[in-house]
Amino acid sequence: MSDRLEPLGASVARLNDVVAALEPSDYISRAYPSEWSIADTCSHLGSGAVISRRRFEDWAAQRETDPSFNSSVWDEWNAKDPSDQVAECLTNDAALLSLLQATTDEQRSAFQMAMGPFSFDFDGMVGLRLSEHALHTWDIEVVGDPGATLPTDAANVILDSVQFIVARTAKPTGEPQNVTIRTLDPPRDFTLILGADTAELVESPVEGPADLELPAESFVRLIYGRLDAEHTPAQVTGDVLDELRLVFPGF
Repeated sequence: MSDRLEPLGASVARLNDVVAALEPSDYISRAYPSEWSIADTCSHLGSGAVISRRRFEDWAAQRETDPSFNSSVWDEWNAKDPSDQVAECLTNDAALLSLLQATTDEQRSAFQMAMGPFSFDFDGMVGLRLSEHALHTWDIEVVGDPGATLPTDAANVILDSVQFIVARTAKPTGEPQNVTIRTLDPPRDFTLILGADTAELVESPVEGPADLELPAESFVRLIYGRLDAEHTPAQVTGDVLDELRLVFPGF
């Protein structure tokens, strides 16, 4: 089994628990992204599950996915009422997980998925879903629990491939510089190399105190634009956090 399927399965279970604690009247409440309600967030995850499942099934059948399929799914989900968006999110989320868990080692070794100019193997595809799923589950959970955090196992897996996101979403704001970062739980060292208009995250040992120390889950949330002052734990230390919040405004 891919080592990324276990935290994905845990995230699917967590989303079910978070949603089960809500009342239907909560579905139209704003989630963490200011432009989305809780139902919108579930719709995004649910439609993404439908699309990912179809893409995998088409790959297994050696057929091309209809180029209009994604748009048709988004239109269908946008037309659902909030209760259906939430309920059908959970159903399709579980169906995608079951499909991924049932794949053979041979399928996992052979799988390749193109996304624009990029190509992902099976672990890469599961990692993309895990990143999206864990962050959006937090987007919903934090509405009722301001102290909510990402699961440690998910955060650790996300950090394994977060360099891809850093290079494409960071917005350097000042002079080129290197920022050293040490995560806690689990302990890992990184250097963020900021150019005039580029950013690169390198995992390498940091000698002495780091410029920023924080839990691994908090570092993931920082990169994804979800570490504002109201949702920053006390364990975060360093004087570069405000600057890095500007570098990582979210997307």
